Order: sequence, then structure tokens, then C-alpha cells
Amino acid sequence: MRACSIRLATLIALALSLPTASFAENPPPKPAAKPAPKSAATPAATATAKPAPKPPVVPAAKPAPKAPVVAPAAAPQAAKPAVIAPTAAPQLAKAPVVVSAPPAAPAKTLGVQLEIKRITLENGLRVVLAPDHVSPTIAVDVVYDVGGRNEERGHSGFAHLFEHMMFQGSANVARGEHFKLVTSHGGTLNGTTSEDRTNYFEMLPQSELGLALWLEADRMKSLDITQFNFENQRKVVQEEYRMRVANQPYVPSEIRLQEMVFEGYWPYEHSAIGTMADLDAAQLEWVKAFHDAYYAPNNAVVSIAGDFEEADAMALVTRLFGDAKALPSLPKYEPGAMPEQTKARDKVDVDEHAKLEAVIEAWAIPAAREKDHYALELAAMLLSDGDSSRLYRSLVREHAWCVDVSAETSDHRGPDSFEISAKLSSGAKLADVEKAIDAELSRIAQSGPTDAEMQKLKTRLETHFLMSLQTNIGRAQKLAEFELYWGDATLLKGELARYQAVSRDDIKRAVARYLVPARRSRIEIKPKQVTAAAEVAPAKATQKAPSK
Repeated sequence: MRACSIRLATLIALALSLPTASFAENPPPKPAAKPAPKSAATPAATATAKPAPKPPVVPAAKPAPKAPVVAPAAAPQAAKPAVIAPTAAPQLAKAPVVVSAPPAAPAKTLGVQLEIKRITLENGLRVVLAPDHVSPTIAVDVVYDVGGRNEERGHSGFAHLFEHMMFQGSANVARGEHFKLVTSHGGTLNGTTSEDRTNYFEMLPQSELGLALWLEADRMKSLDITQFNFENQRKVVQEEYRMRVANQPYVPSEIRLQEMVFEGYWPYEHSAIGTMADLDAAQLEWVKAFHDAYYAPNNAVVSIAGDFEEADAMALVTRLFGDAKALPSLPKYEPGAMPEQTKARDKVDVDEHAKLEAVIEAWAIPAAREKDHYALELAAMLLSDGDSSRLYRSLVREHAWCVDVSAETSDHRGPDSFEISAKLSSGAKLADVEKAIDAELSRIAQSGPTDAEMQKLKTRLETHFLMSLQTNIGRAQKLAEFELYWGDATLLKGELARYQAVSRDDIKRAVARYLVPARRSRIEIKPKQVTAAAEVAPAKATQKAPSK
């Protein structure tokens, strides 16, 4: 889960996601939780589109029960449970409001009440349904179990390249028509790539569920992979790399830090955006082989959330995806063990685009959903989530040494990383900033959070978690990832309880075990103009004064 303050790596996030157009509903707010690099795909110039067959239309939804609620597990006292309640019709539903239990009530562990149904088609396609009739909109998220971690050495960036290729047309949808069909029906769409998966989603009015499913099924079954589309999108991705990575401040250093933290562990040692060299060397037959190995129904999850009837949705899914051919076998993912780091790794980068000095440091930590990972997520919040968090209060508000500081986990399926980044104010000393960061980590390792901090952490975490599920697309994406990563979307219902179970001692122990100097990778980022000025100054100082 990522802390609320903005980290330097969010700049990379621009590099692996497609731009959205008009919205059928607002995108989900980011929880105290990150993301992975994502890129804005500029659609290539589209050819004149052939008329596409009329997509199926889902029947209008019947009156349905109220939206899911988040309520405390049964408690010994009859305190009124907390609920998330929609605003009554006919007005548009407002954002959910969490109503606190009476102060005198005992501590409770919240559970998330969502209506979730899981089905697997004969071809292996996993389907997750989460009906919610609060808003007359739907979201469809199709997630493929392929990302940067599945790429071979020398073939980096292929998963991201296919994020672009998937919008270049299929048997019944001309190149560029996917965008036009969705936006002209009042919706928005996107595609994102991370080290762990690739996903494609649409948000549309309730009546257009059939359109979204038809578009996704058509490209799953008949993507148009041609030399022209390949060369076109390779150029788009390379230009995107120049714009979003090479010419952005701090971003190249973020990618190098990832390489340092996961040194010797290829799945996460390289960024999902790939390298210019690998993109230059890519060949069409390699790209086709990559697609043929991973893009199939038995390697994907279709998640639908919003205003629909289960029977109608399943009828559409079965009819549209049922004839997609499953792969007889899928590539095995056998990355091996990650080498243990026993010595600190340090580097200095000179950044020609940066205006301010910065420092970024990271540690390898256990995978997402392991016990210590939950504790470290709360440690990140303790350090930088909100104006009263320890590092933000000290470095930004009190001493004004930094203009921004953040701490967060990357939330990988496999080994993960914990990162702290700080962008210094003009005139601030790096030594002072690093000393303050080390001191806070030491205090947490020795004493943990205070009782007041633990109460604040649990309250803010609950808010972040629930806010991440308040929209259809937020629920669809979370459920799809839980089904894909952990094998069961319903595990999401108990996720909040796992965070709430983290104790003060858990945080203290995890920080003391993992966030230690010997396991740290660190990059000091110096602006080029500052470095140049420092080199000139000594020369001036040694010049002799002119004789009189």
C-alpha cells in the first residue's frame, strides 16, 4: 500500500498507461497504496475504419438490492455497526461516508461486505462478478497473467509493447475503432502494464456492458498482429520512453534503484517499460511468439463490477468468450530465489533535468500479503502519510529541508521493495536529511509507533482501503488482481482485517529486521547545473589576485 505523499516513482507511472477520454464515472482515488510504472500510449494515426458489427446489448437492469456495505464483524455489544450508505434516489449517489461507532464501543475488526461470484468457463477463463446497483454504470477489467516479470533477457518491454498492440484492431474492429466505440458511447478506457500483469478496462453506462465485453473478446480471439502495426507501435513506445523516462527528472534514477534493489533477480530487476536497445532489436516473430504464449482465456481474468444482473452478464460472457481457444499449456514461472543483500549499495547520479537535489533509498522486503509486508505498509504510512506523519512533519514542516518526502511499498506479487524518497529544498544539506531519516527508522525499530499513532494509522488505513473500493473500476481491478495473484477474489473481503491485525510490535520488529543499513540501496541525485557550479567554484578560489 502506498503512502499518500507523492513519491518520485509516480513520474514513471505516466510511462505505462494509455490516456483516458471522457468518464462514465470518476476513476478510483489512489489509496495509501502505489503502482508500478505505467505508460501513456498515444494511439497511432488510424486508418479509415471498416464498419464493425453491431455489438451485443445487455438488457436493462431490474430493480435490485442496495449496494454492498462495509460493516464490523459481530460484536458482543449491540453498538450500531458502521455502514457505507448511498444517497437515496432519485439524486445521484454521493461518495460513501463511513459512520463511526460510538466512542464507548469496544474495538472491532471491519470486514468488507461485497457480493462476489466466481465462475470459470470451460476454456479456463476466470470470471468475477460484483454487482452494485448504486450507479447506472459498469466497469469491465480484463487482466492477463503476463508482465515484465515474464520477459526474457533481451526481450524487455514486450508486455508493455503489447499493451499498445492490443488497440491496433482485431477481426471485427478496425484499427483505432476500439477508442471511438467506447468514447462515442459515453465511456472511457485504458490499458496498463506492470511487472506483475497487463490489464485493459472500460467504464461505460450500464446499457453498454455488451459493447465492452464484445470488444475485449474480439481482441482476445483475433488480434491483428502485422508488420505495419508492430513497427508503428514500436516507434510510439520508443517516443514514449524518450518523453516519459529519458527526458524526465529523477525517473532514470528510479529505474536504476529498482535494478539495485533486485540485483540478480531478473523478474523485477528490470522495469516493465523495457530499454531502447531491446526495443530496437525486437523482431515481429519474437513479438508474435510472446503473444501466442500468454494471451489466451486460460491465462486471464474478466472482472465486472457495477449495475448489471448476474444472469445477463454471464450469458454475454459465455457467448462472447466461450469459443476463445485455450492454450494447451502455459509457460512455467520459475524465477528462483532472490539473492540476499549483505552490503549497502550506493550510487550518485547527475541528472540534467532535475532542479533540486534528491535522495532515494530502498530495501528488499517480503512479497505482498505476507505478515511482515502488512506491518511495513503501516510503517510507510507512519513515515509519510499526511502532514502529521513523522518524516513529513520533520523534514518539510519543521525544518523545511525538503519540499517533498514519501515512503511506500511497491506491492509486487513476489519479493517487494520499501522505498523512501526525499527531494531537498534549495540550500538544504543532504547530510541533515539522511541523518533525520536514519534517526526515525531507528526510533521505530526501537520503540515502534505510539498508541496515538497506531490509532491514527488504523483509521487512515481504513479510509484509504474503503475509498479504493468506492467506484466500479476500483472494485473490478482489485477483484481481478486478487483472483489472478492469489487465486480467489473473495479474499478481498478479509483484507482490511489483516491490516487491522497489525500490532505496534509487528511494525517495530519488521522495521528492525528489514530496514537496516546493510540491506539498503541508495542513490543520491544531483542536478547537473549544481554539479557544474561546484566544479567551477574551486577553480575560481585558487586563482591568484592580480598584482598591483
